[in-house]
Amino acid sequence: MYKTPGFIDVTASDGHVLSAWCAGPPAATRSLVVVQEIFGVNHYVRSVCQKLADLGYRVIAPALFDRVSRGYERGYSREEAQEGMAIRRQLDEALALDDILAAAALLPGRKGIIGFCMGGALCWQAASRSTAFDAAVGWYGTGIAADLDARLNCPVQLHYGDKDHAIPLEDALQVRNARPDVEVFIYEAGHGFGCTERASYVEPAATLAWQRSLAFFDRHMDGKP
Repeated sequence: MYKTPGFIDVTASDGHVLSAWCAGPPAATRSLVVVQEIFGVNHYVRSVCQKLADLGYRVIAPALFDRVSRGYERGYSREEAQEGMAIRRQLDEALALDDILAAAALLPGRKGIIGFCMGGALCWQAASRSTAFDAAVGWYGTGIAADLDARLNCPVQLHYGDKDHAIPLEDALQVRNARPDVEVFIYEAGHGFGCTERASYVEPAATLAWQRSLAFFDRHMDGKP
């Protein structure tokens, strides 16, 4: 049984050992992988894990940047964002997905995945390139409009801001129009609107997006935990 909450070691299929924040009841009937932004498994990501753990989920947040910079964790200044983007450019997304799947393999019960920014894009990949999850939710995930032909293996819900500097509104609309099988919601907000520690936080949009995300998991993961 893992000590919770806290960091544990996860071994990926290629032998890489990464850290992951783990929280929630070890015997939960439902579990979630939380996929980080470019700022690492920082205080905000850990707070999201605790929010979900308090609802009864077993939760794990793999430190995907460990392959480039072990223990990376930053705040939200312009300089830190630039540093995070530089590390993301060095990250092999196929290996990041392997790390996500290795973390998911440690979870009990039915499994979902939720991610933010970079993590939102990786949720789309996890839903289309694996069969590990029963539901996937991505918040302001970049690059999805370039992967519209993906074959999804579980239900997916996506959240966008209409003033996102990183994702043109046209991309969000393109995803919504091209994929009627995907729930797509667009809010009056910019990038990172759900993060309580960013200047771009928009409480009404974040609250509604959380309500929709949790209801989505309820619908596709056999009722409330």
